[in-house]
Amino acid sequence: MARKTRTDKRVLVVDDEVDLAELLELTLLKMGLSVDTAHSVTEARRRLDSQRYDFCLTDMRMTDGDGMDVIRYVQQKRLDLPVAVITAYGSTQNAVDALKAGAFDYLAKPVSLEQLRTLIKSALSLDDEPTPTPAGNAPGRMLLGESSAMKQVHELIDKLARSAAPVYVSGESGSGKERAARMIHAQSVRAEKPFVAVNCGAIPENLMESEFFGYRKGAFTGADADRDGFFQAAHGGTLFLDEVADLPLPMQVKLLRAIQERKVRKVGATQEEAVDVRIISATHQNLSRCVESGRFRQDLYYRLNVIELHMPPLREMGADVELIARHVLARLAQQSGQDVPALASESLAALRHYAFPGNVRELENMLERALALCDGQTITADDLQITPATESIREEGASEVTDNLQDYLDRVERAAILDALEKTGGNRTQAAKVLGVTFRSFRYRMERLGL
Repeated sequence: MARKTRTDKRVLVVDDEVDLAELLELTLLKMGLSVDTAHSVTEARRRLDSQRYDFCLTDMRMTDGDGMDVIRYVQQKRLDLPVAVITAYGSTQNAVDALKAGAFDYLAKPVSLEQLRTLIKSALSLDDEPTPTPAGNAPGRMLLGESSAMKQVHELIDKLARSAAPVYVSGESGSGKERAARMIHAQSVRAEKPFVAVNCGAIPENLMESEFFGYRKGAFTGADADRDGFFQAAHGGTLFLDEVADLPLPMQVKLLRAIQERKVRKVGATQEEAVDVRIISATHQNLSRCVESGRFRQDLYYRLNVIELHMPPLREMGADVELIARHVLARLAQQSGQDVPALASESLAALRHYAFPGNVRELENMLERALALCDGQTITADDLQITPATESIREEGASEVTDNLQDYLDRVERAAILDALEKTGGNRTQAAKVLGVTFRSFRYRMERLGL
């Protein structure tokens, strides 16, 4: 069945439940769209062969196949067509599998028409001309690099930008996880909407719920006015959860519900409100090990880790180190109003051979220090002040290793913490940044070691 309207946007609805298909069709027609309906996978394939569509909405289970068959057929035919699937209530794994297979997004039964309209508007704007990103949402410094590792990152970012699936960005501290998240947002249909970055390790546990979901006036002492949370602030855009492994378990339960239901309830409110956000999460920790140790919920892990984007460490990027160093140096010199000094050949060699445990963030700090120490014309190896701390610890501690591995590791960790505190004048927040850990993790480590 097909009905026409004045729009040139055409949608294919695939569902063998006639009543639901009719409801979906009427909703889309009211949005000014042209709609075709197929009541089987076979009929859907036939329509896809004979007609160009701008969007496809398919049920997951049908008599002659399922929604995955439709997704695979679209990919097999190389159709530039976003596909969303309708899954049964509670079928989380089906939704995750569909997203991993290439679905644009999913809807859970009973279908919320409000969520359907939001999804359709987002998906159909994929074919519109790209709009400039507002200054507040600019991706900042680009992810530079021409190595094979960085080319893979850029290729995956391009694909992720055309999806609404949750993304988990993994990688060491300082490897550019937030920059990657901002690039995904800036290249997506959500680019004109907010990008809200949240450091999950920096929020006191007793404030987490109100910070994430907002609160009503009078909900608690000091709540003298209604306030939105991170979810409401990111409505229509992207919510970036950095250091998500630091979320306490009670908050993980609330976050899981918000992601699944796409609704949040402010502290002190009686009604939930719908939110449309894309979740991108990141942590420098091994999230799967956090699940194994019981520190992170497995169900939340599977909701966040639909598609993983791994950021390579700087030491694996080969000649990109020199490219990034020159770019960073030019930016730092411009900010300080200086001429850009040259990097001496021995300083370039030193950079190429250094392991950079702090990755690009450490490189930036190193070059900022060298810019202040150099003669203004050339940065030498001495100006970089590269001290391979890991090697010195290995050499000094090798003779002290005993049968008790934990005691040895504690000594190394204690020495690193004390050294960081000394360098930062006792500032624990700055010391945590030097070591590439969150403040909460740093405080826990100090307490465990009795410092």
